[in-house]
Amino acid sequence: MSEITQDNLYLLLPSKVSWLADMLCEDKHISVIEAMRQIYHSDMYKQLETENTKRWHEGPVSLYQTI
Repeated sequence: MSEITQDNLYLLLPSKVSWLADMLCEDKHISVIEAMRQIYHSDMYKQLETENTKRWHEGPVSLYQTI
């Protein structure tokens, strides 16, 4: 069984960011570029990309609520 570590966490992030960007675009009527900016500059993303926070366990709705 593979283990999620700081070294391989990056493999999980694109799908989560994609879901979040879609949700932001729909809810806020913004472009994908603006949605990505908001995500990557958020405190939520800083936590998400840090393995020991375990935020990568959370689903997109839970993550979206903290952007």
